[in-house]
Amino acid sequence: MAQLKRMECQFEIKSSADKFFDVYKNKGYLMPKLSNQVVTDIKLLQGDWNSEGSCRLWHIVVDGGKIESVKEVFEKVDDTNRTIVYKLVGGEIMDAYKTWRSILNVTPMGSGSLVKWTMEFEKQNESIPDPVKYGEFLTVWSKNVDAYLLNA
Repeated sequence: MAQLKRMECQFEIKSSADKFFDVYKNKGYLMPKLSNQVVTDIKLLQGDWNSEGSCRLWHIVVDGGKIESVKEVFEKVDDTNRTIVYKLVGGEIMDAYKTWRSILNVTPMGSGSLVKWTMEFEKQNESIPDPVKYGEFLTVWSKNVDAYLLNA
């Protein structure tokens, strides 16, 4: 029987926590511009860009250049703790995983911030590898957004 697993990636950025969190919460439509190295397109399928329950279709670059589609629901936003929960509901990633949530948490740290992505997932079967390539995607994506914000 499969079980829920967690994988985390954590790193420092130079942008303020409020500025960085605001981009992820309110400006998802800008991601292909802010991080075109790993986000090639995003479309709003239901709702609006910053409300819980909204659904979006992403096209992302993983694993050294492979483009995948990811359908996600903006599941929960906690402004006080600067946390967003994305529930994945479609795309290639769901061929390997029964359930998937990506949780972003941004904490002020000095003049910058600490970014923590938590991936909660249940594999379709035990032969599925751990989702290291998606952790790498989340890290590159976040660092690209940070670099853009610092130069804006």
